[in-house]
Amino acid sequence: MGCTYSVYGVGRKKKLSIPEVVVFAPCMRIPAQCDLQRALKGLIPRDVIDKLSCLRNRIALVADDTSGSAITELRQALEEYLSILIGLTKKEHGLENLVEFKWKNLVDGRQETSVANAWFELLSVVHMMAMLTLCEADTIMIPKDYSGSGFRVVSTDCKRDAVDLLLKAAGYLEFCVRNVLCCIPPEIKKSMSKDLQDGVLEAISIQALGQGTEIQLGLAIESQKATLSVKRRLACELLIYYSQAYQCISGCDLSHGYGKKHMWFIKWKFLEAKAAAYYYHGLVLDKGSEPTCHISAVCCFLAAQELLVESKKACISFCLATPVTRAPPLWGAMKHLHQKIPEVASRKSQMYGYLLEQEKALQSLPELPDFQLSLRPDDYELPAIDPAWDSGNWEKQGQQPLKDHLNDSEDEIETE
Repeated sequence: MGCTYSVYGVGRKKKLSIPEVVVFAPCMRIPAQCDLQRALKGLIPRDVIDKLSCLRNRIALVADDTSGSAITELRQALEEYLSILIGLTKKEHGLENLVEFKWKNLVDGRQETSVANAWFELLSVVHMMAMLTLCEADTIMIPKDYSGSGFRVVSTDCKRDAVDLLLKAAGYLEFCVRNVLCCIPPEIKKSMSKDLQDGVLEAISIQALGQGTEIQLGLAIESQKATLSVKRRLACELLIYYSQAYQCISGCDLSHGYGKKHMWFIKWKFLEAKAAAYYYHGLVLDKGSEPTCHISAVCCFLAAQELLVESKKACISFCLATPVTRAPPLWGAMKHLHQKIPEVASRKSQMYGYLLEQEKALQSLPELPDFQLSLRPDDYELPAIDPAWDSGNWEKQGQQPLKDHLNDSEDEIETE
């Protein structure tokens, strides 16, 4: 994904790849090596420990080897791992704080966090599932082939699949905020990666809904059946989503690796959304017969034009923020709006220039209408706990309850 360009050094040529971003996902975190065997030996059956360790190591290995691109395989392994990991979070087992779980940044391999809490591990796993889903949506929206005209073509089915994936990712993140973070003690939260802050997770969830709405707006623009009112509603909803995402992230510590880039992405998309909202609101107002309607419409068109210029600057700042990325060619709704807004703003301001001169007191930007949001995150539930955690099954298989395993562990130590 993404193009390459050459950088010439002394006596050698080095190719650097700058990735293209349509759907923004902060850097993926993957499991780093930790000693499950030592921490849990004697407390639960060996086969349960082996299964935990094997699945966790498999996730780390596949993610490392494929840079997270083996999405289907990783998702399946993460679901399997979750079903057995849940057992460590059960209070009756008393195992919540025994294992020191380690995670690292996929891009540079730097170990970010090491936390002895099973709920932190569960949070990290569901977060990784969300990032994989966002990456999958991004891949769908960046096709490998181009049409003969030189323009990017993404099929309607791919766009709809991307919306479904965005809703799924939003569901994972909403689950993290509502059902997992509340189980982690405040002192442990302070030691966690900044990527796992409540506000950051909420912002990513909401912006995923926003990007889904942007795709829907693009589909509405392409459809002959979609009315102007429908397009205005979608544009206003898009603005509301990014306003909410901005509010969530503005109170967070953004000093971590992707923090500033994430903020610039939201600013960029917020400005684009606001331009779209004013443009379509202006078109609706311009349908009126009163001079005030046309004046308000022109104010909307001119505001949209200014916002579009600012959005381009924000896009550049996003791309240049570490790590450097490329913006995609204009596509969908924004491709249409970048063509139409300057054209309509120029034509309408000339057409109604005499009204603007006569009624200067009426030259104020009208308020945008408020709409109830249409998209909601998909509901997510944890998988059923693995049957291996049923102590009755341990006894049937000739294994012992947890307390007896403690005694076995002490005997083994003495023997050694």
